[in-house]
Amino acid sequence: MDTSFLTLADLAQLLRTHGLLSEKTTLSPAASELPICGADCDSRVVEPGHLFVCKGASFKPAYLAGAREKGAQAYLCDEGHADELAACEPSLPALIATDVRPAMAQVAAAAWGHPDRSLATVGVTGTKGKSTTTYMLRAILDGQEPYSSCGLVGSIETFDGVSSQESLNTTPESPDLYRYLAHMRDSGLRYALMEVSSQALKYNRVDALGLDIACFLNIGRDHISPLEHPTWEDYFASKLRIFDQAKQAVVNLGSDHLDEIMAHAKQCERVVTFSTNDPTADIYAHDIESTMGFVSFTCRTPSWEGSITLTMPGLFNVDNALCAIAAAELLGVPYEQTAEGLARTKVPGRMELIPTPDRKIAGIIDFAHNKMAFEKFFPSIKEEFPGHRIIAVFGATGDKAVERRHELPQVAAKYADELIFTKDDPGHEKVEDICHEMAESTPAGVPYEIVPDRREAVRRAVELAYEGDGPAVVCVLARGTEGVQHENGGFTPAPLDADLFQDAVRSYLAAHPQTAE
Repeated sequence: MDTSFLTLADLAQLLRTHGLLSEKTTLSPAASELPICGADCDSRVVEPGHLFVCKGASFKPAYLAGAREKGAQAYLCDEGHADELAACEPSLPALIATDVRPAMAQVAAAAWGHPDRSLATVGVTGTKGKSTTTYMLRAILDGQEPYSSCGLVGSIETFDGVSSQESLNTTPESPDLYRYLAHMRDSGLRYALMEVSSQALKYNRVDALGLDIACFLNIGRDHISPLEHPTWEDYFASKLRIFDQAKQAVVNLGSDHLDEIMAHAKQCERVVTFSTNDPTADIYAHDIESTMGFVSFTCRTPSWEGSITLTMPGLFNVDNALCAIAAAELLGVPYEQTAEGLARTKVPGRMELIPTPDRKIAGIIDFAHNKMAFEKFFPSIKEEFPGHRIIAVFGATGDKAVERRHELPQVAAKYADELIFTKDDPGHEKVEDICHEMAESTPAGVPYEIVPDRREAVRRAVELAYEGDGPAVVCVLARGTEGVQHENGGFTPAPLDADLFQDAVRSYLAAHPQTAE
């Protein structure tokens, strides 16, 4: 549907078709003919001719007033807010939905002109590895010209052809998502690469989105809490919904619960599989080797077989690379372009290797923050950095995913020589309380320290690394490129872990010049 001819009546009919239009909706003949050329749920980005979506338990009528002042033609709300908003803004026509979340997605897709239909759209989901996989695929598809072909929506960065910005959510709300996709289309980009979170799938953020390829990396137990998914079954079911709107599927044969994943994937027109240990997979890796930050392997696909090198540590990144290779295969990318793209992929805050001037120690910054990620991360570091002591700095979030504060120290203790517990999004809880819970779950005999301030915790880790015997790896985990801490009911700016590590190294070497000699 061409947005230049889209009217409020068209959107009302769309909602009616999906059983989402409330009987409370009444449109005058004049309101019915109002043209709509976009949709927003943030009053700060509203443009003239847009529909504004009123959502959320904390929604305030002042937001709608701000949207009207910026030129919103009409608004969408649920039945619970209808009377209050009509009294506050009687001059604005309203679409009233029986369920505002799926209604918002359907309306946003239509109001922005279904931009996904003009792009090759790839969605990646999984408990871990989404960011790395999308960055790998972007490097492959962009070729030698970064930002030339691919838009990106993920937990690290959002690039839509108009601007690049730090992401707030892994997958944004549907009006924001379709705005980004419209910018990609209008900027002449060819591909849209997306991380698709379980929350996005559960709460309808990607409803109406057509995926050319849906990638399923893995599934583990995470995000189980009253604030996220009440049960693991709810989490898994949400993840599986990605196949409902995809033409083609990419599936990791090494994933847990493979039978259920494949059963859902087979509703797609084509399923491509990948594996590091099952040679029957469509995309298969063998002769895998890793040394001091480089991973190499031989890959076989239906169209080629050749060597692949990853310039980042982490044996588990082979799975992420195979997923990217599978998507590239479906998109018709040749071997040479695929291999070159993977060789130059760098992912901020994901297995980010930071050497030091004297090479005695190295830092690794990674987003690993749950049991599954830790079970992949630590064995790989142990194997890839033989003879190195491992010092791990991490915390656990407050208010949610409580199991992490018990599981993470238990996993890390199997591999690390020293654990340092510190701040990581404590929310409404005290950092010290979370750290003490982690300490109580640490196996007896494993050295640990509690250093609530994250800067001091990294500084202490660097000190331990330099003052111990032999080379060491300092692993600063769970935050990656996150530049804010969630605490005391709000968000406060926080330095990046990579900067904390480099600052700590500089300070230590300045205070101990003989170390650097």
